[in-house]
Amino acid sequence: MAKPLILVSNDDGITAPGIRTLVKVMKKIGDVVVVAPNSPQSGKGHAITIGESLRLDKSLAFKDVEAWECSGTPADCVKLAKFHVLKDRKPDIVVSGINHGSNSSISVLYSGTMSAAIEAAIEGLPAIGFSLCEFGHDADFSHTEEFIEQIVREALKKGILPGVALNVNFPKKTKAGVKGIKICRQARAKWQEEFDERLDPHNRKYYWMTGSFVNSDKGDDTDEWALANNYVSVVPCQFDMTASHAIALMNNDWDLEPEVKLNPKVKDN
Repeated sequence: MAKPLILVSNDDGITAPGIRTLVKVMKKIGDVVVVAPNSPQSGKGHAITIGESLRLDKSLAFKDVEAWECSGTPADCVKLAKFHVLKDRKPDIVVSGINHGSNSSISVLYSGTMSAAIEAAIEGLPAIGFSLCEFGHDADFSHTEEFIEQIVREALKKGILPGVALNVNFPKKTKAGVKGIKICRQARAKWQEEFDERLDPHNRKYYWMTGSFVNSDKGDDTDEWALANNYVSVVPCQFDMTASHAIALMNNDWDLEPEVKLNPKVKDN
């Protein structure tokens, strides 16, 4: 029986420790191809490169694994992987990560890790993004491995709904260990930004964005609750951002003309 073909990408760059762990686990499951950025792309969201050329070069970052490094964004990597690297080979699943830092709640919108997964879903491919709630470059990913293998094997066996990508976040490793896995909704939370104003040597202003994460969602069915209580959070995400519940409300309550009325022509003097 043929092994599943697994495409691996990330946003921290092809040399990041997190992607090494993910490739290690994926090699237990199937045949792996890596297409990842050649430099960090954190916070790029679903950006794509349209104003300049893209570079795609063979990489020796992984032993016995076909790997390519791309000058573009995570979404670029998935596009190039499908249409150039893999060509007639359709991946059975696309996995992204493991990200250094949480991508729970509102962070999913800014995440390059999840954008690689969402791009795969747009292309009709099952996809999962993995992130660890630990920003350090020397973060310990070892406790994520068994859960990643379990989730990916289950996704390959049972499938992921079309148009859906899974956002999986892991709590930081502790002595207590991870309690288990929770399928959750995205918490209603946001980043409260602040901007530190400074002066450069030429006396010109510049800014560093700082801030804190504010979670006003008290539900016990959210990704933030799961992570705070030492569970792995799994949130099914979709790229269709239509607020369906607002359509009927606006159709009923908004006073909009059914047709656009053109202004009458102004008569010449």
